[in-house]
Amino acid sequence: MAVHLDNLMEEEENEEDNALFEGDVLVDQDSDIPPHLLDLARAAMLGDLDALRNALDNLNGSIDEPVEDGDTALHLTCLYGYLPCVQLLLERGANLEAKDEDGAIPLHDACAGGFTEIAQLLLNTASSAEHVKRMLEAVDDEGDTVSSNNKLNGFRVLVGGRILRADWKLSADVIAPLHHAARGEHADVIRLLLASGASATTANSYGKIPSELPEPDTEAHRILESAGSASS
Repeated sequence: MAVHLDNLMEEEENEEDNALFEGDVLVDQDSDIPPHLLDLARAAMLGDLDALRNALDNLNGSIDEPVEDGDTALHLTCLYGYLPCVQLLLERGANLEAKDEDGAIPLHDACAGGFTEIAQLLLNTASSAEHVKRMLEAVDDEGDTVSSNNKLNGFRVLVGGRILRADWKLSADVIAPLHHAARGEHADVIRLLLASGASATTANSYGKIPSELPEPDTEAHRILESAGSASS
């Protein structure tokens, strides 16, 4: 597990005992990252483009091989908002629909973090309209989507300049990428997903549609309310 140190506001001090500090990332020495993927994982967590390119050039394995918690390098760079690294991974053939241990794809991480440019890039890279549709409707094996539940759960953090609420937990009450963007109140991502064909009326596993996830009187709520009304 890697967490941005500069952005971490709350964390138990004893969790640092078995960790290494590299740049602004905390890397757990007890992680299950395969040894041959350490360089790739480290570069992805740090957002180090040159190191990532070097790791890919010398990779003895698949670019889509999980590095930790089922996350591929593409999942990690989307999670942390490293656009240049995402671009490189896609150029090298990273799978847009690679699933982590919860069944989430990289688009879920980008939408949950509010990274509009990354979400746009992922959708633009899709090979067809049907491919985009699959990504917009992707869910995990239990009916929720973002694997970030285990990545950021319980922390108050700043991701890509956006403060996530302290109670922001990606759990079973979110389903598709739009639900993640809605819960994070990421208006620009919401607009992008709706324009790309995401449904504003699909309910999650608790019966809530996207407009019911943001706080009332927010831009995100107004956008989704309008989209939902137009669809009905």
